[in-house]
Amino acid sequence: GLFSAALAALLTVSVQDLKPNPQDTSVFYLANIYQLLADPNISRASILATQVQPPDFSPPTSAVLVNSLWFLSLVISLTSALLATMLQQWARRYL
Repeated sequence: GLFSAALAALLTVSVQDLKPNPQDTSVFYLANIYQLLADPNISRASILATQVQPPDFSPPTSAVLVNSLWFLSLVISLTSALLATMLQQWARRYL
């Protein structure tokens, strides 16, 4: 019970590493806007033709591994708690 609650709290913090940071995307687009506005030689047609996409996000392998272990630990903990409760109910009924 308590271990599962602590694990869930740690998991909510750790799972953020698996998602792209919206600030990185904002910085990418702002840097592109700045480059376009800073260069006076760029025409309006070339601005529309250059649609730059942010780089694809892929989470670090270590983050994926750590989160997999956190999830596995949470599943094992909750399964153990459920089995212990069921065993206790069985013991009260039949012993």
